[in-house]
Amino acid sequence: MQTGIPFFFMRGGSSRGPYFHRADLPQDQDKLAEVLIAALGSGHPLNIDGIGGGNAVTTKVAMLSPSDDDWADVDYFFAQVSVEDRLVDFKPTCGNILTAVGPAALEMGIIPATADVTEIRIRAVNTGARVLARVTTPDGQVSYDGAQAIDGVPGTAAPVALNFMDVAGSSTGMFLPTGQAMDRIDGIDVTCMDVAMPMVLARAADFGLTGQESREQLDANREFFAAMEALRIKAAALMGMGDCTTSVTPKFGLFAPHAETGHITTRYFMPWTTHPTMAVTGSQCMASCALTPGTVADGMMTAPAEIPATITLHHPMGVMEVVVDYSLADGAFQHHSAGLVRTARKLACGEVFIPSSIWSGD
Repeated sequence: MQTGIPFFFMRGGSSRGPYFHRADLPQDQDKLAEVLIAALGSGHPLNIDGIGGGNAVTTKVAMLSPSDDDWADVDYFFAQVSVEDRLVDFKPTCGNILTAVGPAALEMGIIPATADVTEIRIRAVNTGARVLARVTTPDGQVSYDGAQAIDGVPGTAAPVALNFMDVAGSSTGMFLPTGQAMDRIDGIDVTCMDVAMPMVLARAADFGLTGQESREQLDANREFFAAMEALRIKAAALMGMGDCTTSVTPKFGLFAPHAETGHITTRYFMPWTTHPTMAVTGSQCMASCALTPGTVADGMMTAPAEIPATITLHHPMGVMEVVVDYSLADGAFQHHSAGLVRTARKLACGEVFIPSSIWSGD
């Protein structure tokens, strides 16, 4: 016997995965993890017995529900399912997957379309972050057709504008969780920063890298990954996050200089593999770090003169632009909000089936 669970299969930004209504899943989190592992096929490098894609950007899950928050319309609960280790991490959120939360909530009937462009207020349950999404809805229907292109995704689609608010310190409670702009761990300078995603940030050159390496070159450099992971675990403890050995947070990122004003070269890690492009949450943290005096990125980029500032992050498959609204008071960086434009597409909908021995649907 098998249990069928309704779902939408969506691409959000440069990630994809199933989008569920929270009411269609078990409420107990341990049982929920078992269900998601079965649905995605975690435990096999190809996720051959599930709908995962054999990569961390294709084993992500969004669970949506009407929000009881006074500000929000929709609650977005995120889960990162591992490819091979049969683990589910409920600590982080994902900004790429968030891109399709608005369209999915409209498709599910959680909220109605209100105009040619529908504004949807989203609460990221995992971190408490608030995001305002603008989705194209002519004639009251979600439109996925458009001219917006994003690097790492073929073709073009309708834009989804995202404005992230109150994301400084969203996971740890502090913009700089260690209390300073730079720490030294294992002989490497790092900046521990929490903007939308808690991150440990370093210079590529300090690992003997140029920052121009491809995803494949980095993934093959196991010596670098071993050094990075040891540093990440120690930094997590300094950030007050406890033992993060089995958690995907904090994430890790590298910087390298770029000649153009407002541009900087970046590489982002998930953390045990290299991200093929750049995470939406991580992009906000890395752009903020590039603007903050005294961090590892200080001196690598000429900051734009205007505020809000458009920061262009160069990643393995192109660029991502982040608009950061901030202020500097006596040299102290104050983050206000960050905005990005991404795209989403509905790929499929129906039911995903899991063995009834795991969950009967009650």
